[in-house]
Amino acid sequence: MEIPSKYNPAKTEDKWYAWWMEKNYFHSEPDEREPFTIVIPPPNVTGVLHMGHMLNNTLQDVLIRRARMLGKNACWVPGTDHASIATEAKVVAKLKAEGIDKADISRDEFMAHAWEWKEKHGGIILEQLKKLGASCDWERTAFTMDESLYESVIDVFVDLFNKGLIYRGIRMVNWDPKAQTAVSDEEVNHKELQSKLYYLKYRVEGEDNYITIATTRPETILGDTAVCVHPEDERFVKFHGKKVVVPLVKRAVPIIQDEYVDREFGTGALKITPAHDIHDYELGLKHKLKTIDIFNDDGTMSEKAELYIGKDRFEVRKEILVDLEKSGSLDKVEDYVNKVGFSERTDAVIEPKLSLQWFLKMGEFAKPALEAVENDSIQFHPKKFKNTYRHWMENLRDWNISRQLWWGQRIPVYYLPDGDFVVAKSAEEALKLAQEKYNPSLTAADLKQDEDVLDTWFSSWLWPISVFDGIRFPDNKEINYYYPTNDLVTGPDIIFFWVARMIMAGQEYRKEIPFKNVYFTGIVRDKQGRKMSKTLGNSPDPIELMNHYGADGVRIGMLLTAPAGNDLPFDPALCEQGRNFSNKIWNALRLVKGWQADEEIPQPESSKLGIQWFESRFNKALASIENNFTDYRISEALMATYKLIWDDFCSWYLEIIKPSYQQPIDAATLESTLLFFEKLMKILHPFMPFITEEIWHLLRERKESDDIIVAKMPVSQQIDNKIIGAFERAEQIIIAIRNVRKDKNIPQKESISMQVKSGEWADCIFNPVVAKLGNIESIEIVDAKPEGALTFTVGAQEYFIPVTDSIDVEAEIGKLQEELKYTRGFLASVTKKLSNERFVSNAPAAVVDKEKKKAADAEARIKVIEEQLKGLG
Repeated sequence: MEIPSKYNPAKTEDKWYAWWMEKNYFHSEPDEREPFTIVIPPPNVTGVLHMGHMLNNTLQDVLIRRARMLGKNACWVPGTDHASIATEAKVVAKLKAEGIDKADISRDEFMAHAWEWKEKHGGIILEQLKKLGASCDWERTAFTMDESLYESVIDVFVDLFNKGLIYRGIRMVNWDPKAQTAVSDEEVNHKELQSKLYYLKYRVEGEDNYITIATTRPETILGDTAVCVHPEDERFVKFHGKKVVVPLVKRAVPIIQDEYVDREFGTGALKITPAHDIHDYELGLKHKLKTIDIFNDDGTMSEKAELYIGKDRFEVRKEILVDLEKSGSLDKVEDYVNKVGFSERTDAVIEPKLSLQWFLKMGEFAKPALEAVENDSIQFHPKKFKNTYRHWMENLRDWNISRQLWWGQRIPVYYLPDGDFVVAKSAEEALKLAQEKYNPSLTAADLKQDEDVLDTWFSSWLWPISVFDGIRFPDNKEINYYYPTNDLVTGPDIIFFWVARMIMAGQEYRKEIPFKNVYFTGIVRDKQGRKMSKTLGNSPDPIELMNHYGADGVRIGMLLTAPAGNDLPFDPALCEQGRNFSNKIWNALRLVKGWQADEEIPQPESSKLGIQWFESRFNKALASIENNFTDYRISEALMATYKLIWDDFCSWYLEIIKPSYQQPIDAATLESTLLFFEKLMKILHPFMPFITEEIWHLLRERKESDDIIVAKMPVSQQIDNKIIGAFERAEQIIIAIRNVRKDKNIPQKESISMQVKSGEWADCIFNPVVAKLGNIESIEIVDAKPEGALTFTVGAQEYFIPVTDSIDVEAEIGKLQEELKYTRGFLASVTKKLSNERFVSNAPAAVVDKEKKKAADAEARIKVIEEQLKGLG
């Protein structure tokens, strides 16, 4: 079988992914095996692959491939999220480019455009995941707007409403003027900005006196309905019970007193705008103030503002300052740093706004969802995120679940002409319910469905249940088999958005937690520690990376420095390390497959010993890898695998058993080597699926379906630590011999003899290996150092190499004298430290002991050097 000199990732990846798909290896059906289930965190249907997706999905694929090889019924459910705000924004932009305004078309026409866009552009990311090697069950691909998932969301809304947990009310919400919808607190990013603090004078009604207030938003004075001072602030006692006149609009508003006011901020007097600030809103309720909403939904001034009607809020900020200055109402302006909320989806500045919205009561969901994590029924990896989770759960607010959009699950509320409403799964059910509850003569034309849709997270929180249709059919075979799922891999940024809510939904609708483990990835950052983003231009294209380094190379590059919960400082050089690892394994394959077996050759003792050692070394490494997986230390599991292959197998084992140039190898050693190679490829497969499948098929002829993806994962066996310890000493001896050859310019091809001073460690079972790798023609134990020999030590054991003609004795004496001078100086410094009574009595015992050991080692080394000089002199 001809093996190419270089590994070709592109050819290999396409070939094997197509083969796995053809063999249907990714598909799962309920059977008698233990299930292992992961549901993908559904990426936005608008999305394309970025580095965060790469890390998250590589980790999921590692877990699912390993479970498959452990004999479990592995099921990884892929899918996408309809992403209401992001997708609607894309569709609106597309229509605008075509000269169509959303306001000019019907809801049904808009939805047709949205579905058309989704079919054309949606799902790109899932196709990209295939290039990464993601072994998802593509037959199960779900979309949060699929009929079954859509109906599940509607069923849950109806159910929770009937349980009294969903209500409608006017509340202060985070309004996104660009998307023209409410967004949740968690969808607001707060950024620190260099702003201005404007000091404005409000004339006291009927007096020639002023109260000065400070604000960062002068345009909102048009909605002021009070000025508030602290009741104990002596500066303002004389104004209690009076009114001030709001500049420009000349509206008289009361001066109210409340302990909420911070007397140290600004002037100690606050303007109160109940319609546009959450704290002002609460004060307005408390003091029964009038509410004036001065903004339209798009962030322009409404008619209630009286001035600047139809102009954008930020344009008005500039204009109003000119008018305030003209009217003498602008006292001064100061620089000020404050935090401003931005929409996570559109990056528009959030406008606090009173709005009629639907809410879900969260109180009774919180306690059981918190307990599930606190008592480790659900384990977080790393555990530090339990604190973040606890903070969220102990500070829950009711969930604003309505969004002022068209793309999404439409709220199943139907209004009657008189303002009453019914909640039902369909228009037909709504009519029947309305007729029974209100008026038998009502017709379908009398009912009008709510225009809003549900928050995207209101579908995502059902994901582990709805992908198995467990809401509509709670006792179906699939939900009973696959639920609860095993592992969830996600980012800590959506710990409340998604993780907490899925736990709540699972407990509400399955009376069971949705997953057993949550593995939190870190954020992928660049070498400078910056978060990767399109704006900074510091995020590499994952597809280009895979084209350049191969999917396996990129997977390794991502995972080598990605411990759970810690940010990943990504550097393309890591992918190069992954590619180099591929090349190392490929070269090992070419070496092994280039050997010819000879049944007649007896197995050398060095090979027998090498096989014994590697068997135990493999099992010890495998036990460590298994423990790392149990503890979700995936990066550490990979590193242990990497070192086992690169260091132990390639650098040591293959060197031990390698036959002489152009000579055959004994059949027993070759067979053991092929078996080791197969085992190594099996444990590496979850991390590097493509090259391992390729090598699996090049190692031997395979029967139909004998593919590594479904091969049985090795399990650690008995470990002979005595063998491992003996080999570690042999390694040190071999390294020391190589160093002697290098220092003394003795070519490796020139055989030398070695004597070992009699002692506890004189006899090493790995002497045949030492002889082969050190090119030692004879090893003998002696009682004393022979004349004219070089000496080296391993631990307390001395070794001697007789001087040959190729060694420059004078140069060797010079080197030893230099080393003796240095070592005596080092001993003097340590002795001085130990003679210092203050150091000995104050330093920790361990530190003093360490210094004593240094002194003893230096004395021993001096003695050895002096002996060596004596032998050479």
